Amino acid sequence: MTALASYALGSFILLAYTLEAITGFGSVVIALSLGALLLPIDQLLPILVPLNVGMTGYLVRRHWRLIETRLLLGALLPGMVVGTLLGYGLLPYLDTPSLKLGFGALIIWFASRELWRLRRAIPSTRRPAWLTRVIILGAGISHGLFASGGPLLVYGLAGTELDKARLRATLISVWFTLNSLLTLAFLFDGRLLPALPQVLTYAPLLLLGVWLGERLHRRIDERHFRIATYLLLLVTGFLLLAPWRLA
Repeated sequence: MTALASYALGSFILLAYTLEAITGFGSVVIALSLGALLLPIDQLLPILVPLNVGMTGYLVRRHWRLIETRLLLGALLPGMVVGTLLGYGLLPYLDTPSLKLGFGALIIWFASRELWRLRRAIPSTRRPAWLTRVIILGAGISHGLFASGGPLLVYGLAGTELDKARLRATLISVWFTLNSLLTLAFLFDGRLLPALPQVLTYAPLLLLGVWLGERLHRRIDERHFRIATYLLLLVTGFLLLAPWRLA
């Protein structure tokens, strides 16, 4: 990469990881979508995923008391791990550009609906537990297909009563686990070691991103946190529809 491209990628990483430090999701899909303007996706993933492990690992260690352990171990991790394996296995057989369009449209619809409900002060309805589990499985499949499980997982958790701190802590626990496994896969398939110099180069940005995200997370009240989360979902939905994501 040229020096200008390196700085641009660094700014994308800082933006994406700051947003994840605030909300608990979105770093990989945002950095991947913007970074794909500069590098092929298969070169970006071995950089972005280990960086995500570093950031989420720190946040998990810092906020582990806020993690909803029963939800995490009883529903989220089993559904996400199984779904991710299914998505990864199905990838060669599916029309992924069409799936990305459908997935992006689904996320835009959900985020728009929730923003409308917040504006009208319409309370969220609690969905059946089985439906939440199906959505979590779907989030895992989308993570295996596109490394973009966060938007659908947030949709699955929208009917729960988690406050902003517990929601963020539980989400980052999921990404820490899944992306740790993915980093090991990159190590075994030979893609991690060539990417390590860039991982180390961009690692200091995580410190700044976490510092900014933690400060903003504390200052945002519950309502504005929800608005910020759904606006971030809108952005990720449109990024999934963007032409460079369909390659």
